[in-house]
Amino acid sequence: MLERLSYRGWPNAYRLSNGSVELIVTADVGPRILFYGFCGGKNILHEVMEDAGKVGGSQFRLYGGHRLWVSPEVERTYYPDNVAVQVSEHGDAVRFTAPREELPPGTNLQKELEIRPGAAGSEVRITHRIRNHDTQSTKLAAWAPTMMRAGSRAILPLSPRVAMDTDHYLPVGVLSIWSYTDFADPRWILGTSYIQLQQSPNPRGRFKEQMAGIYNSSGWGACFCDGSLFIKRADVISGAEYPGFGSNFEVFTNPDFLELETLGPMSDVDPGEVAEHVERWWLVGDIQSGADDAWIDSQVLPLVKQTSA
Repeated sequence: MLERLSYRGWPNAYRLSNGSVELIVTADVGPRILFYGFCGGKNILHEVMEDAGKVGGSQFRLYGGHRLWVSPEVERTYYPDNVAVQVSEHGDAVRFTAPREELPPGTNLQKELEIRPGAAGSEVRITHRIRNHDTQSTKLAAWAPTMMRAGSRAILPLSPRVAMDTDHYLPVGVLSIWSYTDFADPRWILGTSYIQLQQSPNPRGRFKEQMAGIYNSSGWGACFCDGSLFIKRADVISGAEYPGFGSNFEVFTNPDFLELETLGPMSDVDPGEVAEHVERWWLVGDIQSGADDAWIDSQVLPLVKQTSA
């Protein structure tokens, strides 16, 4: 079901629903997926209320929710997407296509989100596309940050732990850190099999922000908040060059929200070509609270395994 509606001051928003979950996407800017949740339930995503209803201007705005960015993080990543996007239906999917980024300083890139809710249940398939309209090739990766609401805790699986032997001399993963990453900050929970990052409105660490990335061979990440579990998956391409020293999953937090992010591989996108990156989402309710590896193994991992098909 696709329904056009006014949302938070934007007159052209669209609700996509299969009767189990619903998404709201604004077409006046972005595009941004501003809402994802059970029908009649709470939004699992963070919304930037001071940006609600705003359009136009040269200042980049987060708006909230889920967006499509360009990695590596340089000036063109923050190209302001403050104008209307085209909406088109393609079978059971809806495409939200932004105009070509040509206003100074133009990137000549064009971003698109294709959203396909499952026939039932909470699954949603989101295809991210970046088309190069320039006359020259450019190297980039599609980057898909999802802003989760306050109080969320991100969960990323580490590569399987195995004792050192003659078959395990080499490293099995990557951990990327930023200048403000501080693992002494209590928002981090570093376990044997998982790394977690808790959002807090009043962080006690040295820096307001925290961020890290990993090479995630399992291809899934999750966020837990108020008894609900958000799961996202992205295919892992063996041998691909990923941004951030090889990170395909990243987490970020500040006093307002938490982000669970996936990245596609770096690629040379020739004129007229498209970089494509696919995520799948799920939402599960009534999850017992916990925080350690044993809780993840017993409460989270069985649900993740149900999404692997």
